[in-house]
Amino acid sequence: MRLPALSTLAAIGLILSACSHQPASDTAAVLAANALRQATPEAGSGRYPLSTMTSANAMVVTAHPLATEAALTMLRAGGSAIDAAIAAQAMLGLVEPQSSGFGGGGFMVFAEPLREKTARVTAIDGRETAPAATTERRFLRADGQAMAFDEALANARAVGVPGVVSMLDLAHQRWGKLPWQTLLAPAIEAARKGVPVSHRLHTLSATDPLLARSKTLAPLLLNRSGKAWPTGHLLKNPAYAELLETLAKEGPSAFYQGKLAKRFVRELRAAGSDITDSDWSSYSADVTPALCLPIASFNACSASAPSGGFSVLEMVSLWQRHQQTQRGPVLNTLGNDLSTDSLHGLLEAERLGFADRQRYGADPRKVVVPVSGLLSHYYLNQRARLIEDLAAQGAVPAGTPHGAKVSATDGQILEHGTSHISIVDTQGRWLAMTSSIEDRFGSRLLIRGVLMNNQLTDFSFVPTQSDLPVANRVGPGKRPRSAMSPTVLINDEGRPVLAMGSPGGSRILGFNARVLSAYIAGVHDASKLVSLPMALNRNGPTEVERTLGRDAIAELKARGHDVKVVEMASGHGVIVRRGSILQGAADPRREGQAAGF
Repeated sequence: MRLPALSTLAAIGLILSACSHQPASDTAAVLAANALRQATPEAGSGRYPLSTMTSANAMVVTAHPLATEAALTMLRAGGSAIDAAIAAQAMLGLVEPQSSGFGGGGFMVFAEPLREKTARVTAIDGRETAPAATTERRFLRADGQAMAFDEALANARAVGVPGVVSMLDLAHQRWGKLPWQTLLAPAIEAARKGVPVSHRLHTLSATDPLLARSKTLAPLLLNRSGKAWPTGHLLKNPAYAELLETLAKEGPSAFYQGKLAKRFVRELRAAGSDITDSDWSSYSADVTPALCLPIASFNACSASAPSGGFSVLEMVSLWQRHQQTQRGPVLNTLGNDLSTDSLHGLLEAERLGFADRQRYGADPRKVVVPVSGLLSHYYLNQRARLIEDLAAQGAVPAGTPHGAKVSATDGQILEHGTSHISIVDTQGRWLAMTSSIEDRFGSRLLIRGVLMNNQLTDFSFVPTQSDLPVANRVGPGKRPRSAMSPTVLINDEGRPVLAMGSPGGSRILGFNARVLSAYIAGVHDASKLVSLPMALNRNGPTEVERTLGRDAIAELKARGHDVKVVEMASGHGVIVRRGSILQGAADPRREGQAAGF
C-alpha cells in the first residue's frame, strides 16, 4: 500500500488527531525514590488503532506515521534500510521530540543476507559519552548524598555528547545509497510547514511538570498561557529545519566539527555543562559484530554492552533452558501467547537476568563486563536450575560468571524516553534501531531545534555501595549502561525472520524478552506479538497489564508473585518474515505505524 504524500498525510493526521481521544535525606532513600519513579517511564497516552501491514518487498515500522512515510519514501526511491532509518530518525526529532532525536544516542543492529551463508549481523554503538571533566561525584550533593533524579535531569550537566548522528553516519558510509540531502528533505519540509501535534505529544507536554521551567523548550511546546498546544495544532520548528539544512549541505560531520558543533558546545556550556569542543569533536560511534546467542533453533542477535542486549539474550536463554525441563505446553490453548507455566518461567528468568544486569551492566571500554561468562553454556545452565516450577523466588542476588570482577549492585533503574525503528529493504537487509534522549523531553534543553539528552543520569549516582565499586559509576569518557536492545533473529537457514525492539526504560528488557520468547515459542504473527499483554519482572514485584487476565494474574499470585497491575507504555516495532511475505506491526500502546510495498 502506498501512503499519501507528506503534506496530505499531515492533513489527515490533523483531522484524526483533533478527533482523538522532595529530595530524600539519604542515598538509600534517593535510590528507592528513583526506582519508584521508574514505574511509568514516558507515561502512557492510551491505546491507538493497531497498525499492521503485509508486503512482499519492503517494510517499515516506526513510532509515528510521518516517520514511517519518510522512511518508505526513501525505500521507494531505491534507498537502503539505513537511508530509510536516517529519514525516519530526522522526522522523529520533529514529531516525537519527547523520545529521541539528533541530541540523543542509540544502538543499531543490521543484518545483511549472504548467498549460501548465514546473514552477517553488525551492531553499532551510538551511546552518549560523558565529558572528560566528569568525576564520580557528578550527581552527589556537597554532603556526599545522591541527588534526587528530578534534580539531576533538567540540567545541562546531565547531557552526554550525542551519538545518534555519528551512528547513522557510520552506517550510511557502509550501507547508504542516497545522499543526506535527499534523506533529510522530508523532515526539513515538515519542520518548515509544520506538523500536527499528536495526541501523545500533547498528553506528555501537558503532564510534564518540568516543561514550563525550560526557557528554550517551553516556547516550542506551550502557548503564552503556559498550556500545552492542543492536539492538531500545527507545530513548526524552523531552527530544526536550519540545522537539518546544514547537515544536508555540509554532511553529518558538520554536527561534530566546525561552526555548528561549536555553537552546540557554546550553548551547552552557557547552560552549565562542562562539555568541551574536544569532547564533542572527538566523539565516534563504535562498529562491532553483533552479540549473537543460539536459542532453540534460532540465533538471536543484539547489541552488546553497554546496551541491554546481553540481558535480553540471557533472560530468554534461561527461559528456554528451563522450558526444556517442562512437560506442559509452552503456549496457551489459543496458541497466541505463552501458557501460564511458561510465563512464570520467563518472569523468573527475567528476575535472574535483571540481577546480573544491575551488577555487571556498564561500558566495556572502561570496566570489565563479563558478557562471555554471562552467556556461557555452563553459567546459563547453572542459573536456569534456580527457576522453580511453582514458586516465585523473590529478589535474587547476581550470579558470579567467569571473568566477573568484584563489584556492587546498582540500585538505580532509570531511563525513560525512547523510540524504536524496524526496517527491511528491497535487498533483504534488516535493521533494528533503538534511540533515546533518556527522560521524556530529555534535559528539557533545546538547542538549534534539537532536544538534548539527559543520558548521564543513566549512570549510578553513587560510585560505591557497601565499599565496593559500582560498575556503572560515572566516569570521564564513559558511556552509561542502557536497556536499549534492538534485536534481529536469524533462523536455522541463516535468514533473518524477526526484527524487534521497544522503548520503555529498564522495562525494555522485559518487553523485548516477552516478544522474543513468544516468537521462539511459535507466535509468528506480528500483530499478535505487539499486542501481547505485558508482564515482566525487574527482580522485585511482577508488573503486569490488566489485559493479562484475572485467571493468569491469580495463578501468578498463587505461585508467590507480588503482582502489581500497572499501565505499561511499550512501543514495539516488529517485522516478521512468514515464507516470502513480510508482516509489520506497531504497538497499539503508542502512535506508531507499519507500512510496506
